[in-house]
Amino acid sequence: MGMTFRGTGRTAASRVAISAALAAVAGCAAPQRIAPPPQEAPLPDARSVTVLRGEPAEPPAAWSELIAAARAADVFVIGENHGHRLGLSVAAAIWDDVLDGAPDAALALEFFERDQQACIDDYLAGLTDEATFKRMARRNDNNYPAGHRAMLEYAKSADVPVIAANSPRVYVRAASREGFDRLLELTPEQRRLFRVPDELPAGRYREDFERVMTGNADAHGDGAASQPASTRPSLDGPFRAQSVWDWTMAESVSRALQAGRRPVLLVVGRFHSDFRGGLIQALERLTPGVRVLTLSFVNETSDVLREEDQHRADFVIYVGPSEPPERGS
Repeated sequence: MGMTFRGTGRTAASRVAISAALAAVAGCAAPQRIAPPPQEAPLPDARSVTVLRGEPAEPPAAWSELIAAARAADVFVIGENHGHRLGLSVAAAIWDDVLDGAPDAALALEFFERDQQACIDDYLAGLTDEATFKRMARRNDNNYPAGHRAMLEYAKSADVPVIAANSPRVYVRAASREGFDRLLELTPEQRRLFRVPDELPAGRYREDFERVMTGNADAHGDGAASQPASTRPSLDGPFRAQSVWDWTMAESVSRALQAGRRPVLLVVGRFHSDFRGGLIQALERLTPGVRVLTLSFVNETSDVLREEDQHRADFVIYVGPSEPPERGS
C-alpha cells in the first residue's frame, strides 16, 4: 500500500522559457542546453547489509544463513517498502543467490495481476521482447523499478516460473463496494482471477489496518489510533478488498507448491506479511503445515533490533529512510 506524488517542475520550466526568450531577443543561435537527468547515488553492496533475527536477544544472521534459510523454506516471503532502492536491490540479491541452489524455485510477485500471466510467460519463453512485454503488462519506470526487473531477469536466466500472484483491481473494487456475494456470482472464467477469502482475519492485522486507513499510523501499522470509533468511517469494504489481495496471493503460492515448486519466493508490500499478517494467515489456512519464513525491510536505520520490530518477521533488515523523489521527476 502506498502512493507516489510527483512534482510539476514548474519552476524549472519557467527558467527554461525565460532563457529561450532572452536568447531570441539577443539573436542568439546557440543550441538549447538540456540539463542531464539527476544522478542517483550509488548503492552499497546488497550483500553487506546487517541481517537481524526477528526474535529479541538473538544474534545477527550471516548472509549465508539467510540464503540457506530461504532455500530450506517452502515459502520465503519478502516484505518490501515499495520503491525503496536499497531494499529492492537486496531482495534481488537474495533471489539471485537462492536460485544458485534451488532449481525448483519459483518467484511470485504482488505487483503483477493474474490477467497478466500470459504476458510474463510469453516474455520468459522468448516469444516477445522486453519492450513488448512492458507494453502488454503495463510496466513503466514507476511500477517496474530496477530491483523488480532484476528479479524477473534472474528467473528468466534460470528458466524458473514467475507468478503473477495478485487479483486484478476490478474484482478487488467489487469486493469492497458490493461484497463477496457479488464476486461469487461471476463466471468461472472471471473467478479464476481471484480468490474469495474463506474468512476475514481479526486481531492485530485488522487493528493495524484500521490505524493505517484512518491516518493514525505510518504505512506499516505502527502507532496508536486516536480517532474516536464513533466518528470513523466503516472500513469493512476496504478490509474485504485487502483480504482478496491476501487470499489471492496465498492461493497463487499454494498452487505453485502443489506443482512441486520449492521454495516459492513471494515479494509483497510488507504490511501484508508483517507480524504474521493476513497473507501469512491465508497461506497457512490454504496449505496446512507449510513452512513459511518471512523477511521485512524496515525503512529506518539501526544496527540492533528495535523493540517495535520484535516479532515483525523471522528476519529484519534496516535499509534506511526512503529517498524523497526528485523535484519535478
